[in-house]
Amino acid sequence: MGKNWARLALVSAAATAATMIPLAGTSYAAGCTAAGCDNKGPVTYGCDSEASTKKTLNSNGRVAELRWSANCLAGWVRITNKADPAIYDSTATIEKYNLDGKLLKSLAVRTPVGYNQSDWSNMLGGGEYKYRVCIRFDSDLYPLECSAKW
Repeated sequence: MGKNWARLALVSAAATAATMIPLAGTSYAAGCTAAGCDNKGPVTYGCDSEASTKKTLNSNGRVAELRWSANCLAGWVRITNKADPAIYDSTATIEKYNLDGKLLKSLAVRTPVGYNQSDWSNMLGGGEYKYRVCIRFDSDLYPLECSAKW
């Protein structure tokens, strides 16, 4: 009888372990949501996999996108350098506003060096806010440009 119990225990343990192994294509919950995502990385917290672009701004070969994750309820700016020569003389920001239009927070990322190179800011989160992206140049050669709020 001892051997049967041992076999039963072994089979039971194996069956339990098998149910804990993720299958290919399994989706995982985001690592943060809403304001809990503030100043956290979209890739690190799994918010980038299903994100979509809500606004795009092109200023002198620098393309800023307002990226939004519905699962994380958070957004960030992704900047791509399409300039020639591809120098990093600009910064992209994401701005978070309350519904009355008051700026609450902003996060920035430098334009990366190299043609067609991208980088992104950390996130700002919460579904009850408005967001926009801006591109600012280090010199006064080009004016500050911002997207409409979304």
